Amino acid sequence: MSRSVRLVPVIAVLLALALTGTACGGGSGRGVPGGAGLGDPYFPKAGNGGYDVGHYDLTLDYTPAGRRLTGTAVVTARATRDLSAFDLDLAGLRVDSVRVRGEDARWERAGRELTVRPRTALTAGDTFRTTVRYSGTPRTLTDPDGSAEGWLPTADGALALGEPVGSAAWFPGNHHPSDKAAYDLTVTVPEGLQAVSNGEPAKQRTRGGRTAYHWHTAEPMASYLATVAIGHFDITRTTGPHGLPVVTAVDPAEAAASAGVLAKIPGIIGWEEDAFGPYPFSSTGAIVDRRDDAGYALETQNRPVFPGAPDTSTLVHELAHQWYGDSVTPGSWRDMWLNEGFATYAQWLYDEDHGGPTAQQTFTRLYEGDHPEIWAFPPAEPPSAAHISGSPVYQRGAMVLQKIRQRTGDDTFRALLRGWATAHRHATATTADFTAYVRRTAPDEDFTEIWKDWLYGDGRPARP
Repeated sequence: MSRSVRLVPVIAVLLALALTGTACGGGSGRGVPGGAGLGDPYFPKAGNGGYDVGHYDLTLDYTPAGRRLTGTAVVTARATRDLSAFDLDLAGLRVDSVRVRGEDARWERAGRELTVRPRTALTAGDTFRTTVRYSGTPRTLTDPDGSAEGWLPTADGALALGEPVGSAAWFPGNHHPSDKAAYDLTVTVPEGLQAVSNGEPAKQRTRGGRTAYHWHTAEPMASYLATVAIGHFDITRTTGPHGLPVVTAVDPAEAAASAGVLAKIPGIIGWEEDAFGPYPFSSTGAIVDRRDDAGYALETQNRPVFPGAPDTSTLVHELAHQWYGDSVTPGSWRDMWLNEGFATYAQWLYDEDHGGPTAQQTFTRLYEGDHPEIWAFPPAEPPSAAHISGSPVYQRGAMVLQKIRQRTGDDTFRALLRGWATAHRHATATTADFTAYVRRTAPDEDFTEIWKDWLYGDGRPARP
């Protein structure tokens, strides 16, 4: 499509306004744009600069038959600098309107970036509310490693999965793990379907053949951990240790196969509290969808998602992520081993405490076996975004922890696991934070070789 350049000035201005969104008024000149992207080493455009989100209030309406989503996102944030403009991440979907502090704002789109220009510049320290109305058919995105994320249509509804950047497919936000927030999510679907999300169910209402489900997440959550599952589910509410609510939602086709393992959730949470410290959230549970709907499990906060009935080891892994990954969240995607290495090591510890091989036996089997994939790259330095879920991040990441245990002894190591989860509870942390914490916890030990050979070294270390 070509456009004539012979436009009178007034027409040019009107055209520019139409292309950038709405709006009368220009906004003051004070402040600078917040910046598109936080410079993550693997996803440099993920997240945005200049503000910190405190709360998302998401109102969604979805009809599976037409795969149409309409949404309103109210994003409450605090400016961290004077801002003339700021960005939100949104992949696809049509933006219908944007308001900042109750006033129409100018906006423009470029790829996944929604740039918002409020009428009046924001001052550092200001708390402000942005309301984005949007609609369309949400996309299923493809990760750099080839797996599907974003909004996944299912046989009877949809499943939203966000790791690493898929949440931008269904709501606008600051989609980087370093910016965590509380959430309220209301999802309206045709009567007879359920909508399950993170946190706790707040209320439910049916009117005119459609049912609205409201879920509330009080503790801070990274956007990649947000989920919504729409479909037919058997929803069960029980309790775990010290009255902890346990909410499970299971596709009826998976109910029989899932019942036995999901009944272990209270016991697993109790064991993990002994190992890692108090459970960090106000509820727990699981979402089990049909086996072919996602293809992988994900540690969505409060309520991990499983593609079909999980086995006990996978359940232990995803529940351990509630401490390591969900409560203590990686500062960047380079720090993924702090999620996956810890959750994998939780599986080793669980086996050790429940009649299986010891963690040292598992370590030795991997070291001595024919597993070249484990030594493909250092766990703390995946070579690209396609490798952040690679075997070294999981298995060799867990081996780093076993090496620390060898050096410190069991008592100090167990204290270290609990202390790390406590020190960064509901916060973010980097690999540098972790190595510094280990040195403080065991100041008389020398970890130089472990960092050099196991955490950052190439290939299989010479000595186990």
